[in-house]
Formats: sequence, structure tokens, C-alpha cells
Amino acid sequence: MNRPLVPAEKKARRHGPGLLAVREPLPKRASFIAGILAFAIPFALWCIVSYVPFIWHPLVLVHDPGDTSVPGTYSYLAEGQLVEREVFAARNAELSKAGKKLATGERSNPIYLQSPHAVGRALVTAFTTPPARDGDMWLHQSLLKSCKVIFWGFFWSALLGVPLGILCGTFSLFSRLFEPFVDFIRYMPAPVFGALAVTILGLADEPKIAIIFVGTFFQMVLVVANTTRSVDPSLLHAAQTLGTSRSGLVRHVVIPSALPALFRDMRILIGWAWTYLVVAELIGEKSGISAFIYQEQRYRHFDNVYAAIAVIGLVGLGIDQLLAILGRYLFPWESGNTGLVRLTRLARRLIPQGSRLLARFAPIAKL
Repeated sequence: MNRPLVPAEKKARRHGPGLLAVREPLPKRASFIAGILAFAIPFALWCIVSYVPFIWHPLVLVHDPGDTSVPGTYSYLAEGQLVEREVFAARNAELSKAGKKLATGERSNPIYLQSPHAVGRALVTAFTTPPARDGDMWLHQSLLKSCKVIFWGFFWSALLGVPLGILCGTFSLFSRLFEPFVDFIRYMPAPVFGALAVTILGLADEPKIAIIFVGTFFQMVLVVANTTRSVDPSLLHAAQTLGTSRSGLVRHVVIPSALPALFRDMRILIGWAWTYLVVAELIGEKSGISAFIYQEQRYRHFDNVYAAIAVIGLVGLGIDQLLAILGRYLFPWESGNTGLVRLTRLARRLIPQGSRLLARFAPIAKL
């Protein structure tokens, strides 16, 4: 006989586990709303600081300096100048004491804190307005150059780091041979190798690629090794019971089992590569989007600086989300999504049929 439910159990059954259930997935609608709020809340705070006059706004943008003929400590005020509120109030006190026209202005933020609409406008003009100086790169050209540096730096890091990490995570001999030295090097900031990289590799893109490589390779080896060690030992025992060789264990058990987690590790590590980009591109000859940001800062075009920073974030987020979507199709044994498998099987069936059709119509084509 079933016991009657207490009120707390009735409420839990009626409303579900709730939004704060431990290690439980959110409902689809709540997950979508939370994802929107993740960007909406910081954007709303940015708007409040930018547009609400009594929130911070430590400066005053002078519209009219008042009677400039009145001498005084603060007579240097000019139209369009940004001054501290205390300075603006002191100048008006001087003008008021002299009985002259007062200065007018509005509260403003420092030039380095640009408003959302200014950054949005810069996102458009940075791609459509020629550079301020002949020879400087457009934003899209700088971005493509930075993507090239990231790609090659991460490519060589993954090409060498993933196999070494798998070996260290599978065989204790490789772990003892390589991990102590890798652990030693990974505590060294990658930029300290900049001078050596320029001396050895020159001033072009090679030292920048080397900094991206150093910044990700040593971390990658240890992350991949730890992920490989997390493979279920029962799978290894079962394969060994069936007589699988050492190489077969690595190829058919360790790698397939660890592959989804390794793919997620690569998503995280490519983010690390982007964090080293700015430092890497300022080594040797300045280039890429970091040079664009540096140049716009010199011109005090901080709206373009924010626009370039936003572009870096958008590109990184786009790459991450693209890899996340790709991962759902690449590993159907984990995600349950078999769409890519079905498409591959269909292609295998269609290719032989197409080959037979070509063979059948080849004599006709010769006629």
C-alpha cells in the first residue's frame, strides 16, 4: 500500500526539481533564458553606467566655457574639454564671484569608457572606414592575420601535445620521462621567451606563433594526460581479457573512450591560445588585431578599441559554439546524435551506385 505524500513531496512532484537542483539539467526554456541573461545583465550594467547621469560620470563635458575674459586658476576651460566636476564647479565659482556668464556642460564618463551606441557604430565604421594612416591595416585584415597566428600556433601545439599527452596518460614510463619537465616549464610565462623567439625566428609571424605554441603546448600535455587517465579501467581489463595488444588498447579502447573529453579539452585550450594573442603580436614587429588596438589607442579612438576587443570575443565565442555543435555529431556514442553516422552510411551507399552509373555511361560518352 502506497503511503500518502507529504506536502513537500507533493510540491516537488508538481513543480519538478526546480532551477537550483544539484547536477540536474535545466528545462529548455529556462536554459535559453539563462543564456540570454548571461549577456543581457552585463550589457544592462554597461548601459546604466554609460547613460544614467548620476551613476559615476566623474567628469563634465564643457559645452560653453562662460566668460573667458575672467582670469582665474581655472580659466583654461574650453568648449569640448573634459574636466573633473570639482574643476568645473570651481570655475563657475570664479565666474559667479565676478558676476559673469557661467560655464555650462553635462556630466560625462572618461574617454576610455565608451557607450554601447558608440561601440556599435565603431563596429560598423571599423570595417567600412579606411585606416587613419596610409599603410595601416583594416580591422578585417588585422583579424585575419591574428587568426592565422592562432591557427598555426595551436595546430603545432595540438599536433605534438595530444599524442604526447595520450602516451603520458597511458604509460607510466612516458609520464615519468616527460611530465616533470613539462610541469616545470608550464609555470614560466610564455612572454618571457619573446626575446629568444625574436632572436632565433626573426621579426615576422614565426616568433608570435612560437609564443602561442609555448603558451598552450605544455598545458595541453598535462591536460590530455589527465583526461586519458580518466578512461574507465574496466574497459581496459575487458579488452586485455580478450587478448588485445598494447597498441590495440591505445587505438581501440583508450583513444575512442577519451576522445569526447579530449575534444572538450581542445575547446578550452584554444581559448588559452587567444589569451596569449595580444602579447604575442606585440613581440617583434607589431601586427594583427593587437597592432590595430595599439594604434587606435594612440589616436585615442577608444570606440574602435572596444570594437576590436568585442570582435575578438565574438570570433572566440563563434569558434567555441561551432566546435560544440560539431562535437554532438562527431561522438554519437556519447551524445546520442546519429545524424552524421546516417549521412556517412548514405554516402557510402551512393558512391558505389554513382561509380556503376559512370561505368555504364562511359562507352556512350566516348561515342
